Amino acid sequence: MRVVTWNLWWRFGPWQERQKAILAVLRELRPDVVGLQEVWQRDGESGESGESGANLAGWLAGELGMRWAWGEYGDAGRWQQRIGDPSVGIGIAVLSRWPVLERDAIGLPTGEGGSARGALYALLDAPGAPVPFFTAHLSSATDASAVRCSQVAALAEFVARHRAGSAHPPVVTGDFNAWPDSDEVRLFGGYKTAPAVPGQCFFDVWEYAEPGAPSATWDLANPYVAGSFGPSVRIDYIHVGPPGPGGMGHVRAVRRAGDAPVDGVWPSDHMAVVADLADGVGGAGGT
Repeated sequence: MRVVTWNLWWRFGPWQERQKAILAVLRELRPDVVGLQEVWQRDGESGESGESGANLAGWLAGELGMRWAWGEYGDAGRWQQRIGDPSVGIGIAVLSRWPVLERDAIGLPTGEGGSARGALYALLDAPGAPVPFFTAHLSSATDASAVRCSQVAALAEFVARHRAGSAHPPVVTGDFNAWPDSDEVRLFGGYKTAPAVPGQCFFDVWEYAEPGAPSATWDLANPYVAGSFGPSVRIDYIHVGPPGPGGMGHVRAVRRAGDAPVDGVWPSDHMAVVADLADGVGGAGGT
């Protein structure tokens, strides 16, 4: 199973040109499932599991022949002010090669004055065993580690409510806006400190990357990021629970994607993370 996580930078920058570049990258990757953050939606139209509408995830799903599910952020107002368009919503989405059997979405605690963030669950009817799949977007302020800790605690509880009933370990993707050694990432993983939910742990797939492989997903090499003048760092993640029967969900390979321009256009301000997971029968996914 090939898994991708990617923050699509909403409608910032040359978004129409970027949209084509995003599609080109995903077409080349041929993922089985994608967790997306900062997805735009026009005029409140929404859909899931193949229904199309004025939604970037819906458009991508239609172009790629995939199903999709969508979850709005709790408050789009702060985002809309930044582009001066109150008709454009923002949320998170899942693209899936397989049918979506269940869907649920929650808002994440943001603290006073924080912008709304959220998490989305989709149970995917994959061969072998259904996959409990999640994607989330956490707060971005540099000093918001305490807020992100409360968000990953809520996310972990959300996963715990939906993980039962499948042999496949949960797969949790998203833009955590946090460095790999941060309190919030350690808390969510639960194997370098006490887990947010007792007995529930998740492995950061990048632990399986080739030594020395480029890892930063917020990278000053990207012109959309260069003006931030901060360090290049990995802030986007795929987490997987301990492998199921036969090694189901074991990480076979991981790398970055979307890390170069397409026809002169960088697809997003974030780079994507791609992981190939074993299916428990000897397959590694990624067609």
